[in-house]
Amino acid sequence: MAKIKPFKGLRPPRELVTEVASRPYDVLNSEEARAEAGDNLKSLYHIIKPEIDFEPGMDEHAPEVYDKAVANFNAFQQNGWLVQDDKEHYYIYAQTMDGRTQYGFVIAANVADYMEGRIKKHELTRRDKEEDRMKHVRINNANVEPVFFAFPDNEELERIIKDVTAATPEYDFVSADGFGHHFWVIDNEDTISRITELFAAIPSLYIADGHHRTAAAALVGNEKAQNNPAHKGDEEYNYFLAVAFPASHLKIIDYNRVVKDLNGLTAQQFLEALEKDFVVELKGEEEYRPAALHNFSLYLDGKWYSLTAREGRYNDNDPIGKLDVTVSSDLILRDILGIHDLRSDKRIDFVGGIRGLGELKNRVDSGEMKVALALYPVTMQQLMDIADTGNIMPPKTTWFEPKLRSGLIIHKLDD
Repeated sequence: MAKIKPFKGLRPPRELVTEVASRPYDVLNSEEARAEAGDNLKSLYHIIKPEIDFEPGMDEHAPEVYDKAVANFNAFQQNGWLVQDDKEHYYIYAQTMDGRTQYGFVIAANVADYMEGRIKKHELTRRDKEEDRMKHVRINNANVEPVFFAFPDNEELERIIKDVTAATPEYDFVSADGFGHHFWVIDNEDTISRITELFAAIPSLYIADGHHRTAAAALVGNEKAQNNPAHKGDEEYNYFLAVAFPASHLKIIDYNRVVKDLNGLTAQQFLEALEKDFVVELKGEEEYRPAALHNFSLYLDGKWYSLTAREGRYNDNDPIGKLDVTVSSDLILRDILGIHDLRSDKRIDFVGGIRGLGELKNRVDSGEMKVALALYPVTMQQLMDIADTGNIMPPKTTWFEPKLRSGLIIHKLDD
């Protein structure tokens, strides 16, 4: 059962929110963060990417960079750019993209739920990335950025969303990328209690995006519990910051592949090799998007092709085997192009679907890449099925958009 609690959010005053809020730390590099922050001292990048306060080229993992994050975090609070609520709340954070809005509950999620598998993952994490975020949580004694969860739809929670969001939002703005961000504070004690009760009846929460941040937050909370001789279990460090969305609100975008060469084959030989496992149809110069599960889009030598996997080439009874990322990885990337490890092979790169099929075409037309492959997106139900069976998705399977905006709310671990 999902154990959550309300918390005293640390957040910017309404008039400062657009200056403070930023993109997540892991979607841009140091120089991009430096450029976006510009001369804005209130930008959260000074806390989540504090290397921007040093000369270009500074090692972002240097001890003095982490120390700078703490100094900046303290300064933000002293300057009144971040102010803590005086009582515990839940919050609702909504995002609008392409006319579609998704509504999530901002909660304090339970560390033990993650450690004991009730918060379920679908990706592997890398220890080096976990350790970087663990240091950031430890030194600031706070979850500065939220993680992105999904949960099975619940009618009463949907009604609460509808009721709360009928009021004027606390924050309401459009970020530079064109996405809308809307934020409400839930102040009614009965509603707060009911949200806690309703989540307690939900068997599992699912990590949609932010596996490394989730692991780091939970591991630091667990460390604090183990290092506290007077640990009781109700301390604030037993919880971490998350935004949990009903699964039906979320849309997973395709995550596509580009490859540098054809593994010694000519274009014609490559197309002929594909015929063994796919029905190959030439679509011409107009962009072709995959139409359904087990249908792929291929771009090669200025032309688009439809690839439809033949019957018997996939296992629809296997939650991993029926994924199109598995079908394409096995039958195209491995068997024909000789790419066996998606994490380490330098011949392959990955392009989030938010960039559009035009980005695939550009990467190939430029000569940088030889061939591009677009996949039909994974569904939320597939993601939850895989997590429920304890399986792990292949690398680079899901792309969620829009990303959660950082800086709207922070969770402190000591209050």
